[in-house]
Amino acid sequence: MTLPSSRREAAPILHSLIAGRWIGSTGSTPLASAIDGSCVAHTHAEPIDFAEAVHHAHRVGVPGLLKLDFQQRAARLKALAAYLLQHKEVLYTLSRHTGATRLDSWVDIEGGAGTLYAYASMGAAELPSGNVVHEGPVVGLGKTGRFAGTHILVPRGGVAVHINAFNFPVWGLLEKFAPCFLAGLPCIAKPATATSFLTEALVRLMHDSGLLPPGSLQLVIGGTGNLLDCLTEADMVTFTGSADTAARLRVHPNLVARSIPFNAEADSLNCAILAPEVRPDDEEFELFVREVVREMTAKAGQKCTAIRRAIVPRRHLDDVAARIAARLAKVVVGDPAVEGVKMGALASRAQQADVAARVAELAAGNEVVCGAGSAAAAGFLPLGEGVGQGAFFPPTLLLCRDPAAHPAVHDVEAFGPVSTLMPYDDLGQAIELAARGRGSLVSTLVTRDPSVAACVVPAVAAWHGRIHILDREAAAESTGHGSPLPALKHGGPGRAGGGEELGGLRAVHHCLQRTAVQGSPTMLAAVTGEYVRGAKVQEEALHPFRKHYDELAIGDSLLTHRRTVTEADIVAFGGISGDYFYMHFDEIAARESPFGKRIAHGYFVLSAAAGLFVSPAKGPVLANYGLDTLRFIKPVGIGDTIQARLTCKRKIDKPPRKDQPAQGVVAWDVQVTNQDGELVASYDILTLVLKRPQA
Repeated sequence: MTLPSSRREAAPILHSLIAGRWIGSTGSTPLASAIDGSCVAHTHAEPIDFAEAVHHAHRVGVPGLLKLDFQQRAARLKALAAYLLQHKEVLYTLSRHTGATRLDSWVDIEGGAGTLYAYASMGAAELPSGNVVHEGPVVGLGKTGRFAGTHILVPRGGVAVHINAFNFPVWGLLEKFAPCFLAGLPCIAKPATATSFLTEALVRLMHDSGLLPPGSLQLVIGGTGNLLDCLTEADMVTFTGSADTAARLRVHPNLVARSIPFNAEADSLNCAILAPEVRPDDEEFELFVREVVREMTAKAGQKCTAIRRAIVPRRHLDDVAARIAARLAKVVVGDPAVEGVKMGALASRAQQADVAARVAELAAGNEVVCGAGSAAAAGFLPLGEGVGQGAFFPPTLLLCRDPAAHPAVHDVEAFGPVSTLMPYDDLGQAIELAARGRGSLVSTLVTRDPSVAACVVPAVAAWHGRIHILDREAAAESTGHGSPLPALKHGGPGRAGGGEELGGLRAVHHCLQRTAVQGSPTMLAAVTGEYVRGAKVQEEALHPFRKHYDELAIGDSLLTHRRTVTEADIVAFGGISGDYFYMHFDEIAARESPFGKRIAHGYFVLSAAAGLFVSPAKGPVLANYGLDTLRFIKPVGIGDTIQARLTCKRKIDKPPRKDQPAQGVVAWDVQVTNQDGELVASYDILTLVLKRPQA
């Protein structure tokens, strides 16, 4: 989408992307700039056939995504992130009209691309090359090892409907899209109408990149109509927005009747607690003040994670209020295009009116330290041309001296640059006040005492999805109270919606169907694409380490020759490693131990096993870069004879890179047994293996 070059030029009409077609030729609702009230775009009047959209996702989107495997979809996410960053200025230009400063937009736009990068990296490192995730371990269900069970995760075969809030038009779509795309789940995205002009520009870029299989992403501009009525049991719905709307959607008749998963991430009354031991001259005191001010002014306070309640020791209440007010007085509000402006506008005039009404509720019986309703606010004048028609709101700090007697401060949220200070007399009361929010996305504890953190965090964790502990040590690298990260869970209990997003691969697993599978080890290996102990193996004269990646098959196996462990082995390994632990060298102490004898070093057993199964000559195996699931099962004593079985367990294809020869990762199952056939050591070894050179 491009902006009109002047106010006289007609604003563009936004389009929905449905079933591979851009829909929209007749303008409908005008969308105003949050800065000057001018019309940025119109929604389209044409109705959407939501049944067609769902059918397209099922019949075109799902097959297209599943033609790719996890690794290939991860590579597409990485390429998409790079493409969006190459074209980011298109998004920055539009983002100003949502009221966002350049820094606000950076969080939204480049934070969104960063989330794509993060999931691309996690997928490449952790997910298999197929479309089945084996979520072990395998559990024996019989006496002889011929019947076992495990769990797998598979694509749902449905569509994810994402209903997003207005405050992060780019990140809000991408943070939901990334794990769904990785999981092979097509998406229908419905952005909040007020800022949908920015989301539409994002989706156009994604569509134009050519990286998305047909049907993997559709866009709805305007209302959802009967979309939720068209969904089936294979589908899922995610929502970000107000707790009231989440409550209504959660009980939609079709979602209930078909048990369609519904995940909500709702606005909440997040808090920050200043610990009692922090003094006004401590660095942590100033960190607390800065964090509250940053969360009030970033995105003009329009963040579901913003600090709404600042809980401080009563003796410091007035000092904290004065310092926050002094910092807020220096915040320049206005058009983000004007140099020096640090805070922009709310997303719309409707949002401006809503925040004003909520502030009036919060102010009843309480004090207004600064901002709306204060004497100083009468002269509030944002910088910039035409801002009188914008949606600006002054940063507003309220003070509730008796939070137990004013339930509104724990129930009413002004979704803007608004926070309420409240005192506590002891830590127990601070914890109680935190819980009065009835469930929040995040809480910050500012402390310099680890014992306070150990006391407070477990107590408040039951009511918060994330807890941010801030002290002078963490401050230099802290990403802040209000920044959800791809690797950590985003979501919270109670009022916060009770859902989970992000959290690393947990988000991908949420988009997949978990199923228990029972059968023989051979059958489980065939289903999971991984060798399962007890399954049939293939033994050939050619050593598995002599095979290229594309020549190896799951189950290719080598049973090594045997080696008897001697006292000289133990003495030599102790000398090389410097490990003279008494169990290896003190005959009397070892005899008195539960083992009853001297035993070999566990790492000697690993080294000896490697000596048994390696093929020393140059070949396709490039390197061993790790061990997983290592366990020493039984001790190995002097005179015991060990033998190893090496089996190709799992293969993960790696996308080609210009700076490396074509290769993949092979995980080998290693079992080390003694002369009685008993397992003494068990682990997976990970190797990089070259592919066969192309002619």
